[in-house]
Amino acid sequence: MPRQIGFLAERAAGAVEEMDRPDCDPTLLRRTYQQFPVVNRAIAGWRWLYRHRLRPLLIAGEDNTLLDIGSGGGDIVRFLARWAAADGISLKITGIDPDERAHAFAVSAPPPPGVRFRRAFSSDLVAEGRRFDLVTSNHLLHHLTPDAFAALLADSERLSRRAAIHSDIRRSPAAYWLFAAGTLPFFHGSYIRRDGLMSIRRSYTAEELRRAAPSGWSVENRPPFRNLLTYRVPADA
Repeated sequence: MPRQIGFLAERAAGAVEEMDRPDCDPTLLRRTYQQFPVVNRAIAGWRWLYRHRLRPLLIAGEDNTLLDIGSGGGDIVRFLARWAAADGISLKITGIDPDERAHAFAVSAPPPPGVRFRRAFSSDLVAEGRRFDLVTSNHLLHHLTPDAFAALLADSERLSRRAAIHSDIRRSPAAYWLFAAGTLPFFHGSYIRRDGLMSIRRSYTAEELRRAAPSGWSVENRPPFRNLLTYRVPADA
């Protein structure tokens, strides 16, 4: 594992991002949601994830289902719906987020066909007996307490028929300083830069994530500075 330096040597697990505060500025928060698609297209790697991890698990000629947990403003859900439609794949997507502000932004524009957003926790869907072919999340893991992290993975196992893939930032000095420099001229009037740097500080290294994950889950490093935490449902399940 690369040697960490200074304030990046350990996770800033107790830090709080501005947009997570209930009293954060609503204008800055809305601009943050508006700018997420730009940031996620640039660094989150979901186009690659769709092509190489999700698309091979989608079955042509069938109605496939996907649950995105912590869907925020809904940009990842919209990306996935568009890519599947372009491939001629039937994919019904549910995006859930318990934050009323995120949910309000997600439903402020008409969703693509087959997409719905709900204000809910993953545990709510487990209680309803829901199942989905695939379960995903983006930039969620580093927000969670140890108990919430364990609960999310347990819920993901119960909710998924084929696989669950949680994609998050991988903490490193290079990730921090490149993001700091790359976003300096941009994203004024939002929380993108400030909270993005805090997210890197709160995120896991690959080795930390391997230690935190239960049996049955695997961790994969992906560029640039990504961790993929994946669960594949056993064939005999």
